[in-house]
Amino acid sequence: MSCRAGFIWHTKQHFNRYIEECGIACELVTPHMLAAPFYHGLFNCMIIPTGFANPAYSNLLPALRAASHRIEQFVENGGNLLIFGAAVDKPDSYDWLPFPVTYRHEYQQRRIECISGSDTETIIDDYDPSCIECDGSFPSHEGVCAGIADSADVIIKKQIGKGKIIITSIHEFPSRNFLKKFCSEGKESRF
Repeated sequence: MSCRAGFIWHTKQHFNRYIEECGIACELVTPHMLAAPFYHGLFNCMIIPTGFANPAYSNLLPALRAASHRIEQFVENGGNLLIFGAAVDKPDSYDWLPFPVTYRHEYQQRRIECISGSDTETIIDDYDPSCIECDGSFPSHEGVCAGIADSADVIIKKQIGKGKIIITSIHEFPSRNFLKKFCSEGKESRF
């Protein structure tokens, strides 16, 4: 089964190459494409990297807000969405999602504990869990906690229709095994 990921950013990054090295076809989706109602792509998953809400790195947040309804439909129809930290002290950085999430920016190394049996358990397999870079936490949300650091939620997930959304403040690439599974479990959906 072939998988297709939509990588939402302005230009190609090392992350794109990493995704492709995992055997997943990866298409760049720019903010202009994301916000354009006539743009359509077929993906199993969509990935939004760290820094999407920080104006020093990106102007992606307005496009995410403009496309919020389409993003929700993509997930409801079976696509998976992986979102990293906003990387700015802006609690409403995730207000474009179909459920409330509050973000607190605080960059530091943390000891991460993934919830046993969770489908996110392998996200940090390629790293030492005692010292993983994180850019914040999620003090309030309507998701399910899938990973903690010092009693702060750093990985959350939420099932929406046939798909799921995973949000993490881990400031590292997800493990190869996690990424392959996450993308292959997503149903190819139109965005």
